[in-house]
Amino acid sequence: MLTPREIIAQAWAITTTTPEIKRWGLLGSILRLLLDIKLVGYQIYFFVAYMSGKEVGMADDFIWLYAHVSLPVFIAITGAFGILVLMELLVPSFTDGAIIGLAAKAHQKQPMRGGFVLALYNFFPIFALHQFFVFSGVNLLITTISILLRYGSGMTGFLIVIASILWVFSSILKFFASFAGPAIVVSKTGIFASIGRSIKLVFSYPSHIIFLILLLLIISIRIFINLAIIILIPGAVLGVGIALTYVVTPAISYSIATVLAVGLIGAAGYFFTYFHVFRQTVWTIMYMELVKQKEFDDIE
Repeated sequence: MLTPREIIAQAWAITTTTPEIKRWGLLGSILRLLLDIKLVGYQIYFFVAYMSGKEVGMADDFIWLYAHVSLPVFIAITGAFGILVLMELLVPSFTDGAIIGLAAKAHQKQPMRGGFVLALYNFFPIFALHQFFVFSGVNLLITTISILLRYGSGMTGFLIVIASILWVFSSILKFFASFAGPAIVVSKTGIFASIGRSIKLVFSYPSHIIFLILLLLIISIRIFINLAIIILIPGAVLGVGIALTYVVTPAISYSIATVLAVGLIGAAGYFFTYFHVFRQTVWTIMYMELVKQKEFDDIE
């Protein structure tokens, strides 16, 4: 069996030298980033309004848009926004099936073909797996706390504590289910069977726990960097757009700000592609190595 050091080295080599996997990773990373920017941007807007004592709602931007543009333009923009949000919610689960499957093929020295089939075949179980641990997301915790601060009434503090406990519990369970994705794609097991198998592998090989914890720390650092970039991108774009209105016309300034936003999102998405693909590849290779070993409860 490969050592953790060898697994990390091989996973990084696959991440940096396999364009088929990076293309799927880039698509998923950009869509995740766009969804995160929307969630955090809304919460910043709600926080500023809350501190100012104003009553605001989720549809304020659409109400403003409806009052300032023609009806066909409004329908086109809201329709495109709805399609984008739907893609942001569904496509990352689609891409994860391809990433895990192609990483397994790369580990086995097999041809890098069939990414779309892997993505399509494993979409529903991986999507369900993601929803099972939806409360482990930092952005969802921030959104929940924001909602409780605005509508929690006299139970705000208590409900925030409950939400935080649920987040911690879900995060711990998600950690122990880190092999569930590879089990679904590689071994074709069901959702709950894959979670159970993942937990069993973690407890069966405690010597690998240190490696898992180190990887978890790396992922945590990535989360903080991700949050910083998500917060900085809207701020930078808004600042540039406002500053340019003093130099050029509003139409030109907003166009420049839009181009800047697309460039920043593309660069950040490409940067996070490596983290996401590397993480998925590490879990996949380690899973494939561990399942080669005889299970401890398999006596005969």
